[in-house]
Amino acid sequence: MMNFKVPSRLRRLLVDSVELPQLKFPMMQPQSQPSRRRLSTRPSPQRLTEVLWFGRNPGDLRMLEYVPPGVKGPMPLVVVLHGCHQNAEDFDRASGWTALARQHGFAVLYAEQKASNNPNLCFNWFRPSMVTRDRGELGSIREMIDFSRHLHAIDDSRIFVMGLSAGGAVAAALLATYPELFAAGAIIGGLPFGAARDAISALDVMKRGSSRPAEKWGELVREVSPEAARYPAVSIWHGDADDVVSFANAEASVAQWLTARERPRTKGRLRLFEGGERREWRDDYGHMILELVTLTDFGHGLPVGSIVEGWEPANNTERYILPAALSAPEELVKGWKLAA
Repeated sequence: MMNFKVPSRLRRLLVDSVELPQLKFPMMQPQSQPSRRRLSTRPSPQRLTEVLWFGRNPGDLRMLEYVPPGVKGPMPLVVVLHGCHQNAEDFDRASGWTALARQHGFAVLYAEQKASNNPNLCFNWFRPSMVTRDRGELGSIREMIDFSRHLHAIDDSRIFVMGLSAGGAVAAALLATYPELFAAGAIIGGLPFGAARDAISALDVMKRGSSRPAEKWGELVREVSPEAARYPAVSIWHGDADDVVSFANAEASVAQWLTARERPRTKGRLRLFEGGERREWRDDYGHMILELVTLTDFGHGLPVGSIVEGWEPANNTERYILPAALSAPEELVKGWKLAA
C-alpha cells in the first residue's frame, strides 16, 4: 500500500485554525490512518479549529472541532448542533462546551450550517433528503464523526450528540438513524424525528405540535433502523413557556422513544429541582434510558449557568442561550459521565 506525504502547504489549506492560524495540524493521509502515538503528541488549539475537508460533505456543512491537549488514551466525543440564527463559534463561547472539554478531557465537534443552505442558518430538519441515512446534512455529520474517529484517539463507545432547536431536531434524526453510533444524546427545545416533511408543516408542528398517535412516533424510528440492537439514552429538555417550539413536541419526543423501545408509557420517576422537574425512565437493569427535563417559565433556548471559573453567561449575547438555575451542558457532562 502506498503512503502519500501531504505537502505542508496543502495541509494548511485542509485544516485552518479559526483563532490560531499559525498552528499546523497533521491530517489523515489518503491511504493510511494516523498512529495513536502521533495523535497523542499533536498540538491542540485553545479554541475551535475548522476542518476544511472531511469527506464528500453531501449537506455542504462546516466542521469545527476542539481536541484538548495532553489527553492520554481514547477520549469521548460530543457532537454539538446549534439552533437557527447561530453559528458554531458564538454558540461555543456562550454555551461553554469547549471550556468543559478542556476541563474534563473530551473532544467537541461542531457542525455548522451555511447561509447558502438556509438563510436563517437553521439545519434543514424538515427536508427528508437532508435527514436520510448517509445523505444530506445527516451524511455530512456522519462523515465528520468518522473523520474525528480516524484522526483522533476517540472512544467509539462514548460518542454523544446535543442539539438546540433545529439542531435538536437533527440530533433526534441522528439518534434514530444511527443508534449504533451514539451512547446518548440530548434534544433541547427541539422536535421528534419525522415531525415534518416540508417548511409549511414544520412551522405548523413547531407552533402546535402534532396529532400523530404515540405508537406512530416510535414506528418512525424503527422504520429507519429496523435492525437496531439497542437505542441510545435520550435526554429531552424543554421550557414550558417556549413560544417558538411548542412543549407538545417534547411530549411527542418522549412518546417516540418509549414506543421505539416498546416500553410502557408510564409517567416515569419524578424529581423536582429549583426551576423545574425531571422525569426519568429506566430499563430493567436500572439504567436511565430516557429523561424529560421541564424548565418552569423558561422560553426557547439552551439553559446555561456558571460552568467553569472565568466563564460568565452574563457576557453572552446569543438570544437563544439563556441563564438558568440548571445548566444543560454541565448536567449532560455529569449524566454522560464525562467529568474527569
